[in-house]
Amino acid sequence: RFSLLLLNLEEYYFEQHTANHIINKGCRDERKFRGSLKICSKSIIFEPDDNIQPIIKIPLRDCISIKAPEDNEANKPFTRDTSGWISVLCNQVFLIKERNIIAPYKTVRGRTEHLFQLDVAGKLGDVVQTLHQLYRASCLDKMGDQAAMITAILQSRLARTSFDKNRFQSISETLHMECKAEMVTPLVTNPGHVCVTDANLYFQPLNGYPKPVVQITLQNVRRIYKRRHGLMPLGLEVFCTENDLCSDIYLKFYNYQDRDELYFLIATYIENHITEHTAESYMLQWQRGHISNYQYLLHLNNLADRSCNDLSQYPVFPWIIADYSSSVLDLTKPETFRDLSKPIGALNKERLDRLLTRYQEMPQPKFMYGSHYSSPGYVLFYLVRVAPEYMLCLQNGKFDHADRMFNSLAETWKNCLDGATDFKELIPEFYENDSSFLVNSLKLDLGKRQGGKMVEDVELPPWASGPDDFLQKSQEALESQYVSEHLHEWIDIIFGYKQKGSEAIAAHNVFHPLTYEGGVDLNSIMDPNEKVALLTQILEFGQTPKQLFTTPHPRRIVPKLKSLSRTSSHSVSITESPVSPNEESFEDLTEESITLAWNNIAKLKLDEQYKIHKEAITGIAVTCNGSSVFTTSQDSTLKMFSKESKTIQRSVSFSNMALSSCLILPGDTTVISSSWDNHIYFYSIAFGRQQDVLIGHDDAVSKICWRDGRLYSASWDSTVKVWHCVPGETLSNKKHHFELLAELEHDVSVNTINLNAANTVLASGTKEGTISVWDVTTATVLHQLPCHSGTVFDAAFSPDSRHLLSTGEDCCFKVIDVQTGMLISSVTTDEPQRCFKWDGNTILSGSQSGELLIWDLLGGKVTERIKGHRGALTSMWMNEQCNSVITGGEDKQIMFWKLQY
Repeated sequence: RFSLLLLNLEEYYFEQHTANHIINKGCRDERKFRGSLKICSKSIIFEPDDNIQPIIKIPLRDCISIKAPEDNEANKPFTRDTSGWISVLCNQVFLIKERNIIAPYKTVRGRTEHLFQLDVAGKLGDVVQTLHQLYRASCLDKMGDQAAMITAILQSRLARTSFDKNRFQSISETLHMECKAEMVTPLVTNPGHVCVTDANLYFQPLNGYPKPVVQITLQNVRRIYKRRHGLMPLGLEVFCTENDLCSDIYLKFYNYQDRDELYFLIATYIENHITEHTAESYMLQWQRGHISNYQYLLHLNNLADRSCNDLSQYPVFPWIIADYSSSVLDLTKPETFRDLSKPIGALNKERLDRLLTRYQEMPQPKFMYGSHYSSPGYVLFYLVRVAPEYMLCLQNGKFDHADRMFNSLAETWKNCLDGATDFKELIPEFYENDSSFLVNSLKLDLGKRQGGKMVEDVELPPWASGPDDFLQKSQEALESQYVSEHLHEWIDIIFGYKQKGSEAIAAHNVFHPLTYEGGVDLNSIMDPNEKVALLTQILEFGQTPKQLFTTPHPRRIVPKLKSLSRTSSHSVSITESPVSPNEESFEDLTEESITLAWNNIAKLKLDEQYKIHKEAITGIAVTCNGSSVFTTSQDSTLKMFSKESKTIQRSVSFSNMALSSCLILPGDTTVISSSWDNHIYFYSIAFGRQQDVLIGHDDAVSKICWRDGRLYSASWDSTVKVWHCVPGETLSNKKHHFELLAELEHDVSVNTINLNAANTVLASGTKEGTISVWDVTTATVLHQLPCHSGTVFDAAFSPDSRHLLSTGEDCCFKVIDVQTGMLISSVTTDEPQRCFKWDGNTILSGSQSGELLIWDLLGGKVTERIKGHRGALTSMWMNEQCNSVITGGEDKQIMFWKLQY
């Protein structure tokens, strides 16, 4: 029946002793109850073995005297006393869980004496001495002085003990680290010793409660997070699951060096088989539909220091549904949903106007809302039916007033819209599968409302047939199209760029300065009393999550009609298809065949290989029918290779300088090559001669693209130029006419360019690692990011143009969200990847060592390595169906690859 929740907040449980509690000693109605006497930092607790009897809690500050009854002489040492009696005289006692019923504590006021007889009389001296020490601490006037004295007593106890090595799972385990720490659970911290070996993480509580040792096998650890606890960077949370809300252990250390060392030891152990996920990597998975809205919010909460073990930083989820009166919930109507672009406090204009008037008149520091959207009180408001003891702990042994309880969803939502000080959001439980928090299954007496009605189950909206149905519909609402299209707006407010500064003011999203990370530096406050008061205020008021994003959050990619969702197991599922199979268009089938090809890309097999150049190959282009392959090389030649006869049919040299890339114009009549001699050459396939030359740059031309009658050329002269080409009539030998439409200026040499599918956005990568995203129609730069250290080798848009992938000399893949310009993923590679193709999820890349690598971008890992060239793989071509690949390398060879299903 005893739990640490019977202690006050910030109180420690030190030790327990088997004892008898004697009532009315020496009288005719003397009674004796056997049980356990628990010594805590602010109270004495006696837990009787008999469940009918209440647990007795005596606050030390209410004690008049604590002594051994026979101890009448002042100097008589306690240790000589053999009876084992302790007498506690006090003014107030709390009776808890009488008849084992969870209910508000009963308070017995007035002078009473309690006698406890320890089984082991020899311990009496130590126990009384400890109680006297703690009693002196509780009598200090100021909270800060109390806390300091209790901390000194605790540290002295920890220093006298150490981790019991007999608790190791195996005698062969090697100790890596041992230190002092506290295990954190909601509203409670439990001091003890932490130990890390080469196989396990251990925590041994000082008091042996709830069990002598907590053990976690390092091999099972899946995630580990550094945490801010009580505004200090001292927490560490360990998860042995991938998607669970609750962790396996949360530890708080006494200094950040211990915390960081333990983090390093565990992270080093697990990094071999786990990719560390950032907010950006989860964002990419969410955007592409690989994780649900619920999972994404869970991960963001985790990364923003929200934990189920810390009620002042409990995970925060949004109110989604705004309709609690209809008999049917219509998820196709926008008015069914709450406006996710505004904080709760800004949803009701009249209330907001009143708050803004007050805000304007307020002296600095100003804030709009006098309470937060997440606090321990709000979390337990929702969970009181399943966590009543937590509520009693938080509210000094009382439940809230019956009319202020979580009685009805409609009522609570209305209060959040209209209430003068109610701005609370929801908790994850509203979108999970356990509906017990909505039902009073413990038959708790939560009081009587004004109309005389008892507080029972939560009243549900008419559209819910029961608690499980309510949760089911809430989940459907969270995953609905409307929410998928607008969730990024709520993320901006809670975790993103509208959380602080001028954007927060504009979004009416300003809370008390103390609630923000960095809002107060506890280390700078010298007065211990001020520090304790401030910390208590912050923990009770609630805290704003750590800011994860400082630029607008990208939208989710929501398929309007038909979504091809690929799961991590790469199975293809076609959902919500309004198209019946026999009406499927040719495009749909092409899309499916492309998806099928990428799902099987690991089955690429080398078909043929030919050494056709004298230097590294720089470009590959193939005619529509696939019969002729054109290649450029650093040996300055353009070669035409016949697939059928397996021979070189043309070899052309335009100058003695290297050629850098090539492409074939529509119609398969002309090949264009770019050269290091600053020129772009047009070669007529039909007439077998150079047809034209464009002298368009002041330095080497590094890459060319052709789209819709326009030529895009990138150069080391720091420009990308856009040309309109009017083809010459070959027979009358008229030259091409070139008109310069735009010049995109860069600071340094441009090494690569690419366009999106609609030819509206161009990406360029420089020799210094900068990626620029340009609006081609207006020739203006949309985003510029220093993505790589060193040359950008290749860059390409995803098929849906939402993301841009780049690779560089720095052994990294980087993903940019095209809409917002946010860098949302970074994957480190063992060696530089020189070129690649990708479908938005999977990457096929050519490495510096000549291998073909297949990457799961979202998992951030190589799934397949295919032996290829000797020396770097420098060029890659892929057909439209994505089932045929040609590569060129530094080994002067071209290799033909086929997908073999």
